[in-house]
Amino acid sequence: MSGTDTRRTERGSVLDRANPVVLAIAGSATTSATGVFVKLSGANTGTAAFLRCALALFVLVPMALVELRRVGPRALRLVGLDLVAGLLLGVDYVLWVASIQHVGAGMATVLLNVQVVVFPLLAWVFLGDRAPLRFLLAVPVMLVGVALTAGVVGPGAGAVSEGDPWLGLAYGCAAGVTYAGYLFLSRLGGGQGHTVTPVCVSTASAALAAGVLGALWSGIDLASLDTMAWVWLALLALTGQVLTWLLVGSALPRLASSTGAAILVLPPVLAVAMGAVFLGERVTPVQLGGCVLVVLAIWLSQRQRR
Repeated sequence: MSGTDTRRTERGSVLDRANPVVLAIAGSATTSATGVFVKLSGANTGTAAFLRCALALFVLVPMALVELRRVGPRALRLVGLDLVAGLLLGVDYVLWVASIQHVGAGMATVLLNVQVVVFPLLAWVFLGDRAPLRFLLAVPVMLVGVALTAGVVGPGAGAVSEGDPWLGLAYGCAAGVTYAGYLFLSRLGGGQGHTVTPVCVSTASAALAAGVLGALWSGIDLASLDTMAWVWLALLALTGQVLTWLLVGSALPRLASSTGAAILVLPPVLAVAMGAVFLGERVTPVQLGGCVLVVLAIWLSQRQRR
């Protein structure tokens, strides 16, 4: 057992030696870029969601096999949790890409952060982890923020002028809820000696869910993708499904809670900035105000009492 533990430590030594703040910021940046990659690919909702997972498996499967040989098999109960979590993740991806079509890449990523308040609610309901007062105060701030971000107040000059802000709001919030469910189940199955394997298993079931729902939603259209579309989708899979988990997963256990909470506000801020710079997405002052409220809600809900 001691030999196995030593090998595991050596295997992860590169990331373990890296500055956790740098890793967390890099992970936030990769998360923020995923919406840009979806838009640049030009793929429809189902195709982008499915390929995000399917292409990531080409990297995750070999890594998981190495991990399984190193630390042994994963308990079937935990594999079951990973599979169900992945189904929620696949639904999340379809809804999130659909939200992008209506409110833009930056705004959709902001809306996804509703998971910051949904996740503690799930822990409260199912595990009895009572939410602190600061979290309860953050909920109404978050709700107002996501409504303003979607452009339901004063729509017409947002990031996607032809989109429906109400549909974008609905899809974005639904994506945040399913993503929170994924995180909740992943937490239940975490800390059991495997790092890559649960991500790989959940990604496989996410590919199944995204493939089925995506086919019903918009169809899976591989034939119309050109070379650059495949490049953008490969980057989507590599950043959103592989690098993010490796970087953030290695960093968060070594960060102070206050530092981790501060870094949580980066993805929505960076996503809006990237949407503006790389996609030319224009947002209204009202939407920017909504983004500020969402960031404030994230900070309030994650802030630790000194």
